[in-house]
Amino acid sequence: MLLRFALVLVLSLFNLGSSISAVETKPKPPNILLILVDDLGYGDLSSFGASDLSTPAIDSLVRDGTRMDQFYANCPVCSPTRAALLTGRFQDLVGVPGVIRTHANNSWGYLHPKAKLLSSVLKKGGYQTAIIGKWHLGLESPNTPTERGFDFFHGFLGDMMDDYYHHRRHGRNYMRKNREVIQPKGHATDLFSEWAVDYLKAYSSDKPFFLYLSYNAPHTPIQPPKDWLQKYRIKRPQVTPKRARLASFIEHMDHGIGKVLKTLKESGYAKNTLVVFTSDNGGQVNVGARNGAVRDGKGSLYEGGLKVPMVVRWPGNIPKGNILQQVALSMDLFPTLAEAAGVSFEHSIEGRSLLKLLKGKQHPWPDRDLFFGRREGGRKYQGKAYYCYRRGSWKLLQPEPGAKYELYDLSRDPLEQNDLAVKEKDRFIKMMARMEKQLEAYAKVPWRKPTE
Repeated sequence: MLLRFALVLVLSLFNLGSSISAVETKPKPPNILLILVDDLGYGDLSSFGASDLSTPAIDSLVRDGTRMDQFYANCPVCSPTRAALLTGRFQDLVGVPGVIRTHANNSWGYLHPKAKLLSSVLKKGGYQTAIIGKWHLGLESPNTPTERGFDFFHGFLGDMMDDYYHHRRHGRNYMRKNREVIQPKGHATDLFSEWAVDYLKAYSSDKPFFLYLSYNAPHTPIQPPKDWLQKYRIKRPQVTPKRARLASFIEHMDHGIGKVLKTLKESGYAKNTLVVFTSDNGGQVNVGARNGAVRDGKGSLYEGGLKVPMVVRWPGNIPKGNILQQVALSMDLFPTLAEAAGVSFEHSIEGRSLLKLLKGKQHPWPDRDLFFGRREGGRKYQGKAYYCYRRGSWKLLQPEPGAKYELYDLSRDPLEQNDLAVKEKDRFIKMMARMEKQLEAYAKVPWRKPTE
């Protein structure tokens, strides 16, 4: 009897030791640094083909990570893409079909109270969550960052800044540290980079962090610091003044990102940090942006308004220098980052995880229905919306509200110059029917602030 007890005790200790060992060897969830920039054109990074500017920090992510050459913003303007990215859903289904702005009569979205954000999902899964920089999903309670899953907020609630040094929009101060109104001095891009550096240096929690670093740059006004513009003009005197301002503005932003990546490394976090870099929509053509070999730019549902640079770096998990050609959207980052973090969620989303593809694994990626759109005001738009539907290489789009729909085959016509709406009548009718069904679903979701 005693011998049998001793044997059971030994086996129990052995199993306990095995369990402890299994716990000790379980991979630690990665830290996540999500860098979103504002209005950066697909062709405005040196690693994506720009020959008249230098972006060494972002290029280092491309060198050490995997880039996606067919990555699209959910919308050709700011707020809707941000809503899609943080919810994993088509933006109209969470109440943000257009830009959220200061004045109610020119604001075209209200983040739905029941929409679940990536910040909340990761926080529930054991992450410390922070946003530094531009929020643009609500200017007041209950749609402020610390009420939507972020433990820490240091940045700008609003959309664009009227001036990068004064940090106002329509004369209102939207700079905050958590819920405190602040009045920091300096260029907003420098401030956001410095605040991200400070956050990483001060971080002391045993929990992994999710840091969402969201820049206003290179959104208008195109306002590079004078010394950066001067240095650029000395290096490249042949570049036009308009292009020089934007290019130096981008180089200045890249320098700030470089400081953040350097701090990540010096703080010992880089080896287990998943870094994502992308843009919220295409570049604004009339201020000198270049969107690669595609048509149009910001605000447009042609390729130039939607196609954006995207790269992911995660040492030891994602191959270096790999290039993927699968078509993916901003909303796919939600399930991708949740899966990488080992965090589950129960609610339904339209986004699809990219993690297996990014890791270089064979993974089916069938075509799916992809919808883009934008609601806008002003004399031209008058509060109306215009939409786009893509399935495989076929793209149905309305250039602006009230215009006739056009149909393109991107596999044969990447510049979207040969409208096939008449020649491909049957396909056009079927795609229009599917689009109308999607718009019916959108119509059920309110996008105005509820009345008292």
